[in-house]
Amino acid sequence: MRYAVLGTGSVGRTIAAKLASLGHQVAIGTRDPKATLGRTEPDTMGNPPFAQWQSGHEEVRLETFADAAAWSDTIVNTTSGTASLQALEAAGADNLAGKLVIDIANPLDFSQGFPSLNPVNTDSLGEQIQRTFPQARVVKTLNTMTAAVMVEPSRVAGEHTVFVSGDDAGAKAAVTGLLVSFGWSEGSVIDLGGIETARAAEMLLPIWLRLRGAFGHADFNFHVVGARPAA
Repeated sequence: MRYAVLGTGSVGRTIAAKLASLGHQVAIGTRDPKATLGRTEPDTMGNPPFAQWQSGHEEVRLETFADAAAWSDTIVNTTSGTASLQALEAAGADNLAGKLVIDIANPLDFSQGFPSLNPVNTDSLGEQIQRTFPQARVVKTLNTMTAAVMVEPSRVAGEHTVFVSGDDAGAKAAVTGLLVSFGWSEGSVIDLGGIETARAAEMLLPIWLRLRGAFGHADFNFHVVGARPAA
């Protein structure tokens, strides 16, 4: 399977490395590959320069958003939520049409200090992506935990939960299969319903951020206990 991972930050790098380790072909998409490779300082989140990371992951290609999306079978959006629509527009609607688009991003607005969500309550980034690219098969998942836990759920002891939201049942089944390959049990995957349920998944971020501050680390996750959803 060929995956285009849009975004060069820690989430994109983590997902790309995991996919490559599972034998998939992977291209990371960025706006300007030359500029990305030319950076020599850590990014705003303290991640080492991309060229340094890629030297240890030479099997992962770096392409423009459009070239990565055109080449891929599946697109994974790991860009900053406030820039996701622009990044996907740069990838090209024709290159997304008919393809599974896995949205991991959160629409966090840092302009007022502690981050808040925009949109929130009556809309979500997942829905905005689906509306903007109606021919794509958008599934929201993995946005409620840190990147390391996404690809190594055993970092958190015991059972814990990962959510999926989307309008296409086949796309959600494919994402569930991918999650299982990452180490998640099928029983840990909760299908929330259509893409509008991405609102709820995104709205977990404020409490996640507060828990991160309280714990002083990110190796935790949510665990839903009780009755399973009706079949």
